Amino acid sequence: MKVLKTLTFIGILILSLYSFTSVFQDGWNIPEKYVNMENPTNPDEDLAIGKALYSKHCKSCHGKEGYGDGPKAAEMDGDLGDFSSEEFQEQTDGVLFYKTSFGKDDMPEYTKKIPEDEDRWLIVNYMRTLAE
Repeated sequence: MKVLKTLTFIGILILSLYSFTSVFQDGWNIPEKYVNMENPTNPDEDLAIGKALYSKHCKSCHGKEGYGDGPKAAEMDGDLGDFSSEEFQEQTDGVLFYKTSFGKDDMPEYTKKIPEDEDRWLIVNYMRTLAE
């Protein structure tokens, strides 16, 4: 009986610690192939295109500076993130590409609105310029 109580306590402790990790709280289930995916575009080229696409498709929710304070932000349930934050900028390009492409909850899927992969990569490049 004592062993069962100990194992139950350890299990609850591990689950509690795991639930406070950013991966669990973030709620994104990013396939491994995207986590390690390399950006095929040159981040120093075509930033104007990335900025224009961001302004058209992202700014209304994420805001001009990427703080998550766009005009539509108040209508959203989840955390829109702060693209200037260190936590955001630490994500790989592949993770940002996945999130931009496939969305989740309030974040829409953009594979139909922005069908070219290269354009979504250019948005990722532009989001990198929003770092503080």
